[in-house]
Amino acid sequence: MEFEVKLSNRAYNFLKGINKPVYERIIKKIEKLSEDPFSTDAKRVIGREEKAFRVRVGGYRILYVVYFDKETILIVNIDKRSKAYW
Repeated sequence: MEFEVKLSNRAYNFLKGINKPVYERIIKKIEKLSEDPFSTDAKRVIGREEKAFRVRVGGYRILYVVYFDKETILIVNIDKRSKAYW
């Protein structure tokens, strides 16, 4: 099953402002998430009401929520590690 990926405004704006090599690495990781949202490097983010997860892309983090009923992944935030956790 392949999931549809949606970006929050915050994640979209982050992607618009970064350099091309980092952008390409993050997009590649997002494409992998659409195929397998719980890859070996996915970790649960503790302290959130919904079940949020994160994956690493170098010094960056992609935070997302999986909606199985809609077969959708919502990318909530993408940012440097120190700023990513909302």
